[in-house]
Order: sequence, then C-alpha cells, then structure tokens
Amino acid sequence: MIKKIVIKKLIVLMCISFTLVLLYFMPDNKELSYKTKIIYTSSEVKLHDIFLLDSNNRIALTNIAIENEKIIDIAREIIEILIKDGKYESKIPSGFRSILPSETKINNLILEDDILKIDLSSNLFEDINKEYEDKIIESLIYSLTSIKEINKIIIFIDGKILTKLPISGKILPSILDRDYGINKIYDLVTTKDITNLTIYYIDEYNDNYYYVPVTKFFNDKREKIEIIIEELASSKLYTSDLMSFLDKETKLLSNFNNNEILTLEFNDAIFNDMTEKTILEEVTYSISLSVFDAYDVKEVVFTNNNEEICKKGVEN
Repeated sequence: MIKKIVIKKLIVLMCISFTLVLLYFMPDNKELSYKTKIIYTSSEVKLHDIFLLDSNNRIALTNIAIENEKIIDIAREIIEILIKDGKYESKIPSGFRSILPSETKINNLILEDDILKIDLSSNLFEDINKEYEDKIIESLIYSLTSIKEINKIIIFIDGKILTKLPISGKILPSILDRDYGINKIYDLVTTKDITNLTIYYIDEYNDNYYYVPVTKFFNDKREKIEIIIEELASSKLYTSDLMSFLDKETKLLSNFNNNEILTLEFNDAIFNDMTEKTILEEVTYSISLSVFDAYDVKEVVFTNNNEEICKKGVEN
C-alpha cells in the first residue's frame, strides 16, 4: 500500500517538473507577439471603364473595380452595375448613378467574334422618362465596348432584337457600336457629308475631375485630329458647363499615324510648365480618349520640337 502511494507521488512530481520545464522554455507574451509572423494576402484590383449618369444627367466615364476575369462574366458584371439598386450598388462612385431600371433582368449573353448579344427583360424601359431612353442605349454601348474584345453589341428584349425605342419611336440599327454617339449634339447645315466625332471634356464633382464624352454631328471634311484639338482649345465650348484645360494658343503642327501609333507635334503652348516641359494630365487624357474613339490606334505620342514628351496607351 505504501509502495503504491510512493509511486503515485512520484508520478505527480514528474508531471509538475515537466510542466515547469515547459513554462521555463516558453517565451512570454511579448516575445511571442514579436516573433509571430503575419502573412498578408493581396489581390490585384482591376478597374474598368463604365459609363454612368452624372449629377448633370450626362453619361460620363468613371472606373469601377471588376471582380470577374472572363469576358462574358465581365460583361454581365458591368450590366449589373448599370442596374439601379443592384447587388453592385455599393461600387458606384459618389456623384454617379446607374441608369437601367431596378427590375431589369439579364436573360442571356452570347459573344460571337467581337459582337456581344445581350438579351434583357422587357423591364429595360419600364417607368422611365423619355430623356433617359436613349441614354440607356448609350450607356450600354460605351460600357460594354470598353471591353477590348467587344466592338459591337446587339440588344434583344425577351428574345427579340430591339430595333425601335418604345417611347420615342426612334429607329435603332440592329448592330450597335460607338458610331451611335453619346451625349449627342447636332450642328448640321446639310444632311450630306455628315461626320460624327466624340470629344472628351472635363467636369467636376466635389473637387474631383472626370471625363464626359460628347458626340458632335457636323459637316466638316477636315481630318478628325485637327477638329479634336481645335475643339478642345476653343474658348467657346459647345456645352458651357464643361471644361477643357488645353490652352487656346495650342497648335497641332503635324500628325503621323504609323503602326497603330499616332504621333502629335505641338507648339510650346501645349505645356503647362515650359521650364519642366510638362503637360497637364487632364490635357493628355482628353486628347487621347478622343483619339482612341476616332482612330484605330493603340498609342498617342505627344511631341514638341520633334522630341517625345509623353505618351498614352489605349490600355491605360
């Protein structure tokens, strides 16, 4: 009996000793906290061009983070962002709002070559004012063709091609692309030799600048880049509440289109700082965005005295 008690005490003593050894070698909380390695995970945020209504009821360019990677999934997410009160409502930047009615449903999306076929529910034009009817089409065209693999779209309503706007009765082409225009202005003296050109102006919301495309239909046979620079440098814009930061003394001296690169030679008025030879970012973006809509080029190079000052690529 005594032997059993002694053995039991020895076992307890050994356990206590083992515990004390562990506590001795274990670092205190401060050291443990210091030595713990924290592993962070990160994912690349991909921003995408989307055209939403601004506070002035114009369709304007903004950027929104896109979660998907496949073309069809990106297109679906973009359309869902355009739907009011949708699941991506929290992504809409301040000062902008979606334009498609909240009850709009996506029935189907099919991509064939560079044409995206969009089948939407009949709620697309439900309970909207006439002024927004055409803006819905503009927003869909410009937002979806900002995906580089998509150049044209066809809109179906419950399986039938949309060829006429239900409220205004306006006839639509079966296949829609950016030639349709956006925030359209007509300055025509004849119905012959009509040119359309989209120029990106600047607007401001809460001290933040953003770009507003305006498509002008006019009778002018000059080269499009000449018109773009003249319009942006004009002291009298078509729409008085939009801005351009291009100095009115700016002259386009020459332009050269080679291998999808448009090189533009300017006089010194292009600079906002002559000493540093810098050009305002708002100037380079207004010109480049306008060029990319007018020309099939991938890069715009700005030069002065035959020296490259900066360049903008269609990807950025």
